[in-house]
Amino acid sequence: MTLSADAISLANRLDAVSASFGPGQITAICGPNGAGKSTLLSILSGLLQPDCGLATLHGKALSEFSSGARAQHIGYLPQNGEAAWDVAVRNLVALGRMPHGDSAAGPVEAALKALDLEVLAARPISELSGGEKARAFLARVLAGEPEWILADEPLAALDLAHQLALIGHLKREAQSGKGVIIVLHDLALAMNHADRVVVLDQGQAVADDVPEKALAGEVIQRVWGVTAEWIGSEGHRALVTR
Repeated sequence: MTLSADAISLANRLDAVSASFGPGQITAICGPNGAGKSTLLSILSGLLQPDCGLATLHGKALSEFSSGARAQHIGYLPQNGEAAWDVAVRNLVALGRMPHGDSAAGPVEAALKALDLEVLAARPISELSGGEKARAFLARVLAGEPEWILADEPLAALDLAHQLALIGHLKREAQSGKGVIIVLHDLALAMNHADRVVVLDQGQAVADDVPEKALAGEVIQRVWGVTAEWIGSEGHRALVTR
């Protein structure tokens, strides 16, 4: 049950990136703007084809999966999700069942509850705040019950309480045996909540390890050009710049 990127290159955005992802953990992809984070996530989701290299799921090239079969395995949340129609939140979330060809109510209601959307279920998407929309689109992913959850900056539009609630839910998804890969700009969130961090810089993977090593001060200095140190205890660290 592995999702892999083997020596993947794409135009000027990625250069021979290799990484293999296993279930049961949260992997954060971090890096400066333009480092290739969203590009790598799109390739791992099967939405982009690399110029060279191969993305595989269970040892089979993603390009060999039909879009429906791929969507049953991989749930992808882009940075700025948009709805083609102004549907109610419950109907949007129910669209997550399309790859399975059903409208099973159980997974839909579970996703609404997990993202604290039950009181908003009948409200049109157009009436939601940015953070509420972000939760609704992630709920649509969860309703599909994918083996893999790939999310590009899923916490960016959320307030602190919903950030913590969402990261807690993603942890529970990982603990249940799913693979979770998320793009994060907030290094403290990656340090405190990810099991593994992949750091990209100018299209290359320059670190791939547990957060304490992948986000060590020397890595931050080299990649982000910032002198900083971590303070606090494990799981509650803050980044202090100097």
